[in-house]
Amino acid sequence: MEQPEERDPTPPALRLVRDLINTLDVGAGTDALATPDGLAAFAHDHGLTGLGLDKRDVPDVVRLREGLRAACLAHTGATAPEEAAADLAALLRRAPLVLAVDEEGTASLGPADVLPGAAAFTARIAVAVATAAGDGTWSRLKVCEAHDCRWAYYDRSPAGRRRWCTMAVCGSRAKMRTYRARRSPGNRAPGTGSPGEETGG
Repeated sequence: MEQPEERDPTPPALRLVRDLINTLDVGAGTDALATPDGLAAFAHDHGLTGLGLDKRDVPDVVRLREGLRAACLAHTGATAPEEAAADLAALLRRAPLVLAVDEEGTASLGPADVLPGAAAFTARIAVAVATAAGDGTWSRLKVCEAHDCRWAYYDRSPAGRRRWCTMAVCGSRAKMRTYRARRSPGNRAPGTGSPGEETGG
């Protein structure tokens, strides 16, 4: 599902968040953060160096990922798991940000000094979320409603109402399941038949 950099609709500030969520590929059953080496590789690939991450930080980073997945699922209008949302709130409280203004009057938001491991990682994520919330793009980072997918994607549709990562795959499957449920014998209205059947007149 990855796209070339020049065709990627996701704003740069949100790519880090999206990529973190997508370290778990629900469909393939793979988790890039299953080991400390996986976390180290992700941090290196995204320029998050010098954070002092080690194996003790893996559980908190996984909780952060799942909390972000819950928040982005809520952007579709679905109900997010309460436990994941609570975990996210707790992790963010441990990763404070600082607003700095330089001699030219330029303001910037960054992690507080001397944050350890997972807290430093979380603060970098928090900067990305705050930046996106400020420019109005945060609510368009969503997670596919399909239970067997849950892939994070950026909704660039004009109305911002996409619910699936791809209409051709997940959206089509969801609509077909809904159709079949409506056409099942228990839900079928009298005098209607299944697709292709002729009904009595």
